[in-house]
Amino acid sequence: MKLERHNAIRELVGSSLIQSQDELRRKLRRRGFAVTQATLSRDLQELQLFKGAGGYGLPNGNGNGHDSNEAVAEDDDHRPPSVVDVIETFGMRSRQAMNQVVIGTVMGGAQPVAAALDYEQWPEVVGTLAGDDTVLVICPDLRRAADVQAKLRKMLES
Repeated sequence: MKLERHNAIRELVGSSLIQSQDELRRKLRRRGFAVTQATLSRDLQELQLFKGAGGYGLPNGNGNGHDSNEAVAEDDDHRPPSVVDVIETFGMRSRQAMNQVVIGTVMGGAQPVAAALDYEQWPEVVGTLAGDDTVLVICPDLRRAADVQAKLRKMLES
């Protein structure tokens, strides 16, 4: 189990931007690895991962979804995170209810999810309402709500 978990950590850090242990712990949980913060800290130490300004990286210099020699565009610093990023970080579940989709998030995660959906201006979304851990996504009809639900489910399962 430990070897499988370590491989999952390497894969996650090598393929996406991971900014915190809590974010990594949530992504591991989605892959079936329920770990405590203490266990994750030991894993990171054993794997010799480091945390830099761009998040966690692998000891060989790979990670964070960026090549260390690649220049990051200046605009990237000013653009809000994508819906995919915030759903991966904060999303827990989603469910369609008629022409609406309800997204469950971690505590405090609803506002960033709603803001990302609003910013990306999906044509299937009329608007969003966010509480603390729940986002209500309002769509013009059942079909478009089903489209939004399908997109979100795909993001949550990745």
